[in-house]
Amino acid sequence: MRFMENQIFTLQSGMKVAFRKTNSAVAYCALCIKAGTANEPEGKHGIAHLTEHMIFRGCQKRSARSINDRLEKLGGDLNAYTAKEETVVYCTVLKEDIAKAIDLSLEIVFTSLFDTDELEKEKNVVCDEINMTLDNPADFIFEDYEKQLFKGHPLQRTILGTAASLKNISSDDIKAFVREHYNPHNMSMVVVGDFDEMATVALVDRLQQKYTHPFGGVKYDRAHLATPAEQLFNIDKARKFHQANCILGSRAYPFGHKDRIALSMLVNILGGPASNSRLNSSLREKKALVYHIDASYVRYSTAGVALVYFGCDKSNVDKCIELVMKELRKVREVPLSDAALKAAKKQIMAQNAIASEYGEAQALSIGRSILRGGEYPTSELFRRKLDEVTSEQLQRVAREIFAEDRICKLIYR
Repeated sequence: MRFMENQIFTLQSGMKVAFRKTNSAVAYCALCIKAGTANEPEGKHGIAHLTEHMIFRGCQKRSARSINDRLEKLGGDLNAYTAKEETVVYCTVLKEDIAKAIDLSLEIVFTSLFDTDELEKEKNVVCDEINMTLDNPADFIFEDYEKQLFKGHPLQRTILGTAASLKNISSDDIKAFVREHYNPHNMSMVVVGDFDEMATVALVDRLQQKYTHPFGGVKYDRAHLATPAEQLFNIDKARKFHQANCILGSRAYPFGHKDRIALSMLVNILGGPASNSRLNSSLREKKALVYHIDASYVRYSTAGVALVYFGCDKSNVDKCIELVMKELRKVREVPLSDAALKAAKKQIMAQNAIASEYGEAQALSIGRSILRGGEYPTSELFRRKLDEVTSEQLQRVAREIFAEDRICKLIYR
């Protein structure tokens, strides 16, 4: 193995390993794989998520029941999720059980059987998951929005796929998907806990050497993915729900962009988790037009999306949109005072510090960053970049991202 900058190690197999020290009795690990919906072959929509389900349905030496029992009997937890650009298997255990957690993660990823009968069962499970999402407009509208915003690009694909697309996926298709993407060159393992760093890296190295990738595999390079074309839309859909659901937003900076911290800060000012965010103050506290409103910024390798979401009574949709546009206009036209800028930095820094206390969140964040070739995301690095943000930069970013002629709207009412 060789030492990488910012505490990232690359094993001989190509797997990257990172470690963060804590003083807790609880430990966490996350195995991140470059295998998301954006990597799916044409005609196999939903295969990334279905593969994630199938790695829990039996491997060479363990049944599905044995996989579930392995950590649960120890009081631990094993879970996974699929996103647009990665699949992640993650565990929470007492620190004395971390080797078992790491080993189980590697075992199910490298030795899964993808049995045909189990596959048909999981297709039914995922179809139920799809129906649950369709019944919840507050969830589905986000997928629908990205489908419109990234139209014609792999990022437009929803995570779950469709009932029709799942029918076309076979066990051989999943094995082919695994063969291309589930190999050590496309993986990062992150461990967070009260351990010695070098001993932890050596442990991961020893455990992953137990498993030979069953299908061969090649190193996958996402650089071939093109930047999505700019899309503009204003869509108003009739929905048979009591409440209207609305998203206003636009294309934003990708992962690693020089202005990503400034945009994150701007989004936090507009609609972060604090009740004093501008949108919450305007639409909920002052006008009582919404129960919930927030702003968010999601970054992918080739693009991002910055948006405002709210739910309201159908009769208040137009008034709410008017107030949101008013707040977006303010951040474009009115610079923050020195005092307001300092307060905004203090708030987001504290939020980041509090979030970083959760070991699972740390492991997931570090793993995603490493997969995308980014820096090891430390609090010190975030603070340094945040200190560099100026009021002028925030205004420039607001004019670029939230320009009125770039705002795309999706309304369910």
